[in-house]
Amino acid sequence: MSAQVIARIEAVLTGTALPYTRPGSRSAIAKQPRQGPVTVGPEGLEGDEQGDRRVHGGPDKAIHHYARDHYAAWAAEIGAHPLLGQPGAFGENISTTGVTEAGICLGDRLRLGTAVVEVAQGRQPCWKLSDRFGVPDMARRVQDSGRSGWYYRVIETGQVQAGDDLVLLERPHADWPLPRLMDLLYRRTLDQDELRAALTLPLVPSWQRTFERRLEQGQTESWESRLQGPQASTGA
Repeated sequence: MSAQVIARIEAVLTGTALPYTRPGSRSAIAKQPRQGPVTVGPEGLEGDEQGDRRVHGGPDKAIHHYARDHYAAWAAEIGAHPLLGQPGAFGENISTTGVTEAGICLGDRLRLGTAVVEVAQGRQPCWKLSDRFGVPDMARRVQDSGRSGWYYRVIETGQVQAGDDLVLLERPHADWPLPRLMDLLYRRTLDQDELRAALTLPLVPSWQRTFERRLEQGQTESWESRLQGPQASTGA
């Protein structure tokens, strides 16, 4: 396929890990826009941190992309929240207009500034979003809406800045847009034909194990720990 511009990068954001809302927790979800070029390395943007490396960051979650296009829908749903007035409300590293999950497939390769990245997985929201917004079920709303964003792994290092184009270079799995994959993850959870088809994809190890386990056991795992987090006062 020929290269195709699919979005404009509105902001490039990074954050510092700080104590968060619940005892013992840390987060870098409050990311801020960067001015000028930012180096894209094997594990993400220079200067970006993660509060809990067990579940955030690493090569398969190097960069989080969220569509600014969704902000209007969120404002209609939860009201004119102050976080929605600027990019970064969802802890994203890359904010764009022009493309959403419906226009992204697993394994897509894209030029991000001068770097090349690959779509590794959809974002699975956690309780830190609920605490950030002060909306108790915000993480579940994000999950159920499909407006969750996605993660890149870095194929070629480079630099990226606001104003750059996001360019689609390759689409090896055009039959697997992110909504199809996320539907299998959360709704059609025990569809055996879909599970077998998904297992032919270059899934990240955790998703591979999840789909294999569903086929073997005929059961869907619980997401409550991720969505609810430590059962304590948010302190918000």
